Formats: sequence, C-alpha cells, structure tokens
Amino acid sequence: MVKLPRRTLPLLARDIMSTPPITVKENTPMREVARIMCDKKIGSIIVVGFDGKIRGIITERDMTCAVGKAEASLDMPAWEFMTPDPVTVSAETPIMDVLDKMRDLGVRHIPVVDNEGTPIGMISARDIMAVVDLLMRMFSGR
Repeated sequence: MVKLPRRTLPLLARDIMSTPPITVKENTPMREVARIMCDKKIGSIIVVGFDGKIRGIITERDMTCAVGKAEASLDMPAWEFMTPDPVTVSAETPIMDVLDKMRDLGVRHIPVVDNEGTPIGMISARDIMAVVDLLMRMFSGR
C-alpha cells in the first residue's frame, strides 16, 4: 500500500515514485537484466551510461518483442534491447501530467530524473493504481 506524505493536492511524481531506481549499465548482458527484473519483480529497468545518466529503458514489452522476432540473445548488451532516450519526468511533475504522458504515449513506466538526467525514481502503472486505490478508499469511506 502506498503511503502518501502529509501534503496537499496536487500530488507530484516524488510523492509516488519508487526509489531507489533499479538501473543497469549499457553493457550489462541481457541475462543479468532479465535476472534482476525477475528477482526484483519489476517490469522495467533503467539503462544508464558510465556517467550515471539515463540512456534508455528496457521493459517486459521490449524483451517480449525481441524474443518474438528471434533477435534476442541473452549475451547481448542492454543497449541493443533498450528504448533509447525514454520520456522522463522530474520529481516536481504533477501526477496528472505523468498520467497524461503515460496514456498519450502508451507506456507503463516513466523514469523520474534530476536536472542532470540522473535517475532518481520510477513511476509505473502499478504505482498509479496504488494511489488511485488509496484515494478511492479515502473518498468512499472504506
């Protein structure tokens, strides 16, 4: 269950993002990426360069498509699977704007980055659903 800090609406990305963000380097073999995602029970992972800045994202959908096209090898590096330059938000982005981006772009994961492009969190559809559930329970009296 998501615990929201005591604050007023609107909620911001920092209020619901998962931290710390789970990241891998560009040259991490896909075997390791898949193992991390499985162990952490996450649907995406942020790919960073050696400078720690975001370079891409790998989602379950990316892996499924690569396997389906027989383009996958577990020894391939993460950069060959990732979606480069993913859409990101800042910690100060209102949740409604995050929702709009997710809906308009058809994505289920949006990395949260600082001003330098370093990942500081991740917002997933699961995080959004947890907040919606909490708010609905609060307003329905359940």
